[in-house]
Amino acid sequence: MKSDVLVIGAGGAGLVAALKAHEAGAKVRVLCKEYPTRSQTSMAQGGINAALANVSEDSVEAHVQNTLKSAHGIANEEAVRLLCESAPEAVAWLDSIGVCFSRTKDAKIAQRTLGGASAPRACYAQDYTGLKILHTLYDRCLACGVEILNERYLLDFITNTSQTQEVFVSGASVLNIRTGEVEIYESASVIVATGGYSRIYEKHSTNATGSTGDGIAAAVRGGARLSDMEFIQFHPTALKGSSILISESARGAGGYLLNSKGERFTNELAPRDEVARAINDEMQKGEEVFLDIRHLGEEFIDEELPQERKLAKLYENIDPVYELIPVKPVAHYTMGGIEVGIDSQTKVRGLYAVGECANHRVHGANRLGGNSLLELIVFGKQAGENAAKYSKNFKPGTDLTLQTTDLLAEIQEFTDEINFYEKREFIGNLFYEKVGITREGKGLESALEEVITIHKELALMGPKDKSKIYNTNLVEFIEFKNTLELAEIILTCAIKRAESRGAHFRSDNRVQNDELYKVHSIAYKEDNAYGVKYED
Repeated sequence: MKSDVLVIGAGGAGLVAALKAHEAGAKVRVLCKEYPTRSQTSMAQGGINAALANVSEDSVEAHVQNTLKSAHGIANEEAVRLLCESAPEAVAWLDSIGVCFSRTKDAKIAQRTLGGASAPRACYAQDYTGLKILHTLYDRCLACGVEILNERYLLDFITNTSQTQEVFVSGASVLNIRTGEVEIYESASVIVATGGYSRIYEKHSTNATGSTGDGIAAAVRGGARLSDMEFIQFHPTALKGSSILISESARGAGGYLLNSKGERFTNELAPRDEVARAINDEMQKGEEVFLDIRHLGEEFIDEELPQERKLAKLYENIDPVYELIPVKPVAHYTMGGIEVGIDSQTKVRGLYAVGECANHRVHGANRLGGNSLLELIVFGKQAGENAAKYSKNFKPGTDLTLQTTDLLAEIQEFTDEINFYEKREFIGNLFYEKVGITREGKGLESALEEVITIHKELALMGPKDKSKIYNTNLVEFIEFKNTLELAEIILTCAIKRAESRGAHFRSDNRVQNDELYKVHSIAYKEDNAYGVKYED
């Protein structure tokens, strides 16, 4: 099953990369764990940042400076400038392919202010921005004839070593969830677009159950490096009972944050790390926290924030037109991921990464709201074009039929003496408590000990279901195995960074130390063990 470009993941980043690789003349195949329309991109509600000429008080330079400020000193300015300078063109392209942005009275693309922005910069489609972008991209891929295979779960990347001892990728092994068979896909280049790892927090996350860091775990096993894994963003406003996201657009439109006394206690449009900590501080005092959009009026809410009203009514039995919305901060976005260069390529030649699974070093220690959708367009285009170009000169010289994975055979030897679902829930609670909005050295170290203990017991936690066809029990176990690997890396990085910076807030060391820690944490695998170091 050969292709020029193999894309793993069919969210926004993967679909943009697939379209651009196809346009560059490559034979493209996309593999997706579930279905494109269920990807995390559909949950991005607030908007996509771009300094458009129709907002006089904004500029590309202001966008750059807002992004750098939010990143707390560890973003790559060259990459940030590329992101922000490419934004107007990215939005114009989305508009040209049919994304139905909301409009002003004079038919310009409507924009709103999100947290950390100095001007109304986020282009939006009501509060369904990511969903409408995703559906448009999916339609375009189908119209272009891009092959998309659903229910294919990534197991590992197939890598080889050249005569010059350089590691390169030549395909991937996947589990066909429908049949239970392992399939090998040969490809000149591979693009990882598998999303982030916030679901390690289990019920304390806005993310779908599939956000388990599969591509990131497979990449580090295959020789790629990970960077900044300790930086995990907590969204300030998730519904208290369900962790369902209430978009930043509600605060951008003028919503207030109130405590139990009815007091506003923070700047609602400060960067997300600051707002999340302010809410957490109120909760630690015993206060409940609410989002108040009643003053915006029913007509405005139904026109601009219809999804927020529906979600509040469905999951909390609250109508925000008349009532306060109970909220709490939960894990939302992972700034860390697979280390890539300015060309979106990893340390493994021919292996590219894009979207939330990648670290282009544009978010640093805290992502600016509205930059995630922008990132997947700008770097998705780059990854697709570069992977297509690379594939034209690729000469594998390797028999991939001999490269089948032994992962499933290994798992078949596991017993089911310990219920891994219970361990999964335990880790989620452990991370929310000790690797959450505020962290402390001793708590991080005890959490690492817990994770290592669970890892040692992994062979006693195999799936109970031994069938092949649609074995979701097996898939969920492999997901758990991946998150367990990442949990150890996250904790090691968090312990090593003995300072507070953006989303990584140490209650035992509240100072940002640029002299020692204005660097990136790098995680890698060597001799079957993980290591962590710092690099400028």
